Amino acid sequence: MSSELLKVDNLHGYYGKSHVLHGVTFSVGQGEIVALLGRNGSGRSTTAKAIMGLVDCTGSIKWRENELVGKKAFEVAHLGIGYVPENRDIFPTLTVHQNLMLGQKRGAKNPRWSFDDMYQMFPRLKERQHTEAGVMSGGEQQMLTLCRTLMGDPDLIIIDEPTEGLAPKIVELVGEYLKELKKRGVSVLLIEQKLTIAMAISDRALVMGHGSIVFTGTPDSLRADPYIRKEWLEV
Repeated sequence: MSSELLKVDNLHGYYGKSHVLHGVTFSVGQGEIVALLGRNGSGRSTTAKAIMGLVDCTGSIKWRENELVGKKAFEVAHLGIGYVPENRDIFPTLTVHQNLMLGQKRGAKNPRWSFDDMYQMFPRLKERQHTEAGVMSGGEQQMLTLCRTLMGDPDLIIIDEPTEGLAPKIVELVGEYLKELKKRGVSVLLIEQKLTIAMAISDRALVMGHGSIVFTGTPDSLRADPYIRKEWLEV
């Protein structure tokens, strides 16, 4: 496997007294797309939030040998991890271009992404660059959230349900977009319910159930395992 960027080991996560994550262990390598799959309530989003310092947790989360447990979200982001939450967290009263400007990493040398890259990838954003983000459609806001995070030039991007509520054509576009991230050396932790896109673009698949990892393997090995699909994925 490619060299590890992120190593999660024996992670336990808590919401108050509720014990949500139970010994989660996995890694994400350099330039790798890892799909984190599972039903609603399995612990996928909580895992992402724990990595970003948004959930109380114990165990270890190593990023290039830096321990993330105990760090605040902005400290994690400064180390090179981008996070696209499920709720399309945009600034509604700012324009598309202003949202992208806020995502820029100041002082970055030779950043991988520019405004032109974002507008070329999603021409609709270029058309609406002077439009307030709050009046755009859900799909357009999802594009903007992804692009704003990329403007911070992360080495790993954690994306929570990027295709939720999107039209099929936009879902395909997001899939191509994620493959472009890999081409530019960005690792991806993709939290997704739609198996089609996750299986098509990921290098490895993880399946969560009841706050634990219940499967780790290639997309092909997951396709060949009817028990895991029926027990932990199919609704």
